[in-house]
Amino acid sequence: MSPRCIFNWSGGKDSSLALYHCLRNPDLDIRYLVTTINDSVDRISMHGVRTELLIRQAESIGIPLYQIRLPEMPGMAEYDDVMRTHLTHFKNEGITHSIFGDIFLEDLKAYRDSRLAEVGMTGIYPLWKRHTGELMDEFFELGFGTVIACTQERLERIAGKEITPELLMSLPGDVDVCGENGEFHTFTFKGPIFTKEIKYKTGEKVFKAYKKPANDSDSCAGSVGENLSGFWYCDLIPA
Repeated sequence: MSPRCIFNWSGGKDSSLALYHCLRNPDLDIRYLVTTINDSVDRISMHGVRTELLIRQAESIGIPLYQIRLPEMPGMAEYDDVMRTHLTHFKNEGITHSIFGDIFLEDLKAYRDSRLAEVGMTGIYPLWKRHTGELMDEFFELGFGTVIACTQERLERIAGKEITPELLMSLPGDVDVCGENGEFHTFTFKGPIFTKEIKYKTGEKVFKAYKKPANDSDSCAGSVGENLSGFWYCDLIPA
């Protein structure tokens, strides 16, 4: 019997490519797309994408969407408590595995595996340790399309732009082409996992500065100050 799984869906390119590979694997039974939502603004956590666009993605993919609602800036203890409750719910449904689109952040993988082990679940990482440049080549070859919804402060110029090979070549040398270090986040609007393209238009760009959590790493921070992380968000509006 295929293991029952949840898929941790951010709506972005890494999630999309990971899901593409999972859907081609007959040994995986994906029951839900699971997305954390900033409840105060009704947008995808970190990415800042409207929930309406997330819902359209899930409908086009054809897998039920499971939303986990969180306050805007939950502490780690609060976040862990909420996630433990939902993971226990999934385990009680007979779900044994949780799938992520992570690529190379060892500490993040260790954190996820530790939290899953608490409830008797196991992580699956379809993209793990693959070269990020090769992943983006595959992403383009498969016909995916994605737009940058959120960037670190220094990358403001690319917020709201669709990712192309040319755009990736224009990035500073210390920026990972998949944004794996938190440089940017994306919204995928077309590709082989969708039955129809998700139409959107770009709206205003807004800059927000957040107090960094105590365990935050410098690699994911902006440049507004030692204790703040700064990000530009481009509003993506359903069209």
